[in-house]
This record gives sequence, structure tokens and C-alpha cells, in this order.
Amino acid sequence: MNGRPPTGDGVADHGPADRDPADPDPAHSSEPAEGAEPAHGPEPAHRAGSAHRADPLAPPPRSVRVVMPGDVADPTAPSGGNTYDRRICQELPGIGWQVHEHLVTGGWPDPGAAARAELTRLLAESADGSVVLLDGLVACGVPEIVVPEAERLRLAVLVHLPLADETGLPAARAADLDDRERRTLRAVPSVIATSSWAARRLVSHHGLAPGTVRVAAPGADPAPPAPGTDGASRLLCVATVSPRKGQRRLVRALAEATETGEAAGTHWSCVCAGGLTRHPDYVTGLRELISAHGLDDRVHLAGPLAGADLEASYAAADLLVLASYAETYGMAVTEALARGIPVLATDVGGVSEALGRAPDGTVPGLLVPPDDPSALAAALRRWFTEPALRQRLKAAARGRRAALDGWEATTRALAGALEQLHHGPRRAA
Repeated sequence: MNGRPPTGDGVADHGPADRDPADPDPAHSSEPAEGAEPAHGPEPAHRAGSAHRADPLAPPPRSVRVVMPGDVADPTAPSGGNTYDRRICQELPGIGWQVHEHLVTGGWPDPGAAARAELTRLLAESADGSVVLLDGLVACGVPEIVVPEAERLRLAVLVHLPLADETGLPAARAADLDDRERRTLRAVPSVIATSSWAARRLVSHHGLAPGTVRVAAPGADPAPPAPGTDGASRLLCVATVSPRKGQRRLVRALAEATETGEAAGTHWSCVCAGGLTRHPDYVTGLRELISAHGLDDRVHLAGPLAGADLEASYAAADLLVLASYAETYGMAVTEALARGIPVLATDVGGVSEALGRAPDGTVPGLLVPPDDPSALAAALRRWFTEPALRQRLKAAARGRRAALDGWEATTRALAGALEQLHHGPRRAA
């Protein structure tokens, strides 16, 4: 859910910053995952938008400092992690938490001197016993800054994506990030994962005490059902264009599925909505691949979409496609399901949790093995050529739509972790 781009060093320290929520996405659980448990700052001023009429007899509100990457509200750099961070900051005041936001701009997880100094200052200036929630992209790469503060602060780390899971990292680089993340997570008393799958993996991979890892899965905002285009031909991929999201694999599969055989001659199109600036070499190679297959008029790289533009893309979509190599959850999956759009995705990480099942037990999409290059093409061919399959998946998506959890469930699960932290020991076991 993360992989945000470096934005240079510097700081934006926001107390009462109001930002627009962007995308959605659910399948929460405040129940413990296997090997994990479900999820529960000092000054500045109370966060804007969280003002409620004070009850003079009520206990003072609980307080949390939330430390996030500096680009968390940048509309040109949308990501599931950024959306998640913004939403919990907006929702926590509604259930009794004062939220003090701190944005630290830097090339996380490899910050420069200014970003390192700012994070060090933020933690050092936090009063003893303060509850501090750190985005994992900020915290996990700098154990030398975070670990020394774990003795006196009540630290929680929100892991959107393990650092070493980013696709294409050199082996030595991945091993170093993995080691740094392990040192950080072992030192803090609370770790929050965005799916039960991710929680189990963090416990087993990093050797964490199961009781320190809680699950707060992303939510999905209610949305009107998508009318689609013709029920089959309009595909939508909502993901930053990057090696991990697998758009090149998707293009190859589309070409294989429709250049020959039963699906040849199908009039289809695919909109890829997502940032184009984080991995410029990958984007260049993708454009070349699209041209090589003669698909320039069918595959459209739309760049990052938000607001009405993103809603229009969902409204026209008949099928969401996601060809990722790694996902801890897959917020685009539940965004699509919230509109009754079925999903075709690689079966990686927590994607199957996000896809879930309709109340009658039917699955609202197709999952394909990530290591079988022809499986995605075969599933696309079935989608284009089997009307009964399309109808079955659409009916299941409509059923799943009604069962999705919203962001309130996410927030309450995460608040459960914070509450436990508020009353528990400061250091991890």
C-alpha cells in the first residue's frame, strides 16, 4: 500500500490540517489474525474538523501524534498508504482522539539529513509517555532514530507495505531494508497491519510477539453502482504505474488474450489510472510495449485521477484489473466492489481478503496465480467470451458491495491498538 516517491528534504509540520479524502477500500477486521491481534502528542492545537461540543463532565480526549511522509496529501502522488493515513486522521477525532499531524518530507525510506533531523526533533520534543503513530515508510528505515525513543514514548508503527517487498530492489538493498525494518518493529510495543495476511507475515518474518501486531484493514466509502459501458469491454486498472503493480504483465496478457483465438476482434479498452512519475524507466518501457503490440488506441495511461475524474472512470468500468506482484491488501479492489464492479487480479498477499465473498458465498472476481504468465491472459479471454461468467461475477460483486466495511470500522480497529498502547507498557516484549 505504499511505495511513495522521494520528494526532497524539508518539513511540513501540520497540526490542524484538513485534507480531502481520496480513494476508498475495505474488508476490515478488528478480530485478531492468526498470530496477531486486531487493532486499538503533545501540543499543537486540536485538529481542525474534530471540534465537538465539549461535555464538562467528560474525561479529557486522548491524544496521538501521527507522523507521515510529506507527500501524503499530494494529488500527483496518490497511493493507498496516503489515502489510509489521511482517512484515519480525519476519523479518529470523531471517536474521542485528538490528532496532531506531522508531515516530514524526505526520500523515505532513505531520508536526507534534513528529514532525519526533523524526525529526530519531533520524537525528542514529544513528552514522555506520548502516543505516537508512525507511518512505516517513515519509521522502518531509520531504527537508529526510532529505537532509542521506544523506552520513553508509546510508539506504534503502521505498516502499509514491508520495505523489502517493493519489486525490483537489488538483493543487498532489500536485505538491508529488511534488517532495518526488523530492528524497528521489534523495538516498538505496537505494530498495525492492513490485512490479516500482512499481520501473519510480519509476525513470522520478523519474529514479532503476536500480541504486538494488530489488524486495521482499509475501509471503502459507499458509492453508487457503476453502470459500466457494455458489460464487458471497458477495463480499469487503478494503480501507480510501477514494477510492483505489474502493468507490463497486464499489457502482455491483454495482447495474448485478444490477438488470436475466440477473443480476437473483441472491442475492448483499458484505462490505467495512476501516477507516472515514480518509475520513469518503467513507464517508458510500458509505452514501448503498448506500441509494439499495436495497442496505443486501446490502452490509455491516464495518470493520477481523483475526484470526479476517478469517479467517471469507475462509472464506465466493466471490470477492474490488477496484475500486482505484491500487495498487503489492495484498496482498488474494494473501491471497485463498492460500485459493484467485479475484479480480475493476481492472487498475491492480502488481495483475496479484499476481494472476499458475497453473503451467499460467491466470489466477486477471478484470482490468478502470480507466477503463471498465461493465467492472466486465460482469465481475460474467459471474461471477454463467456457472458454467463460475467453475469455471475457481477451479481457477486453487487452482493459483496452491500457487505463492505467503511472507514469507521478501520478507525475503531486502529483506535483499539492505540487504546491498548495508551494503557500498556512502552517497550515491545
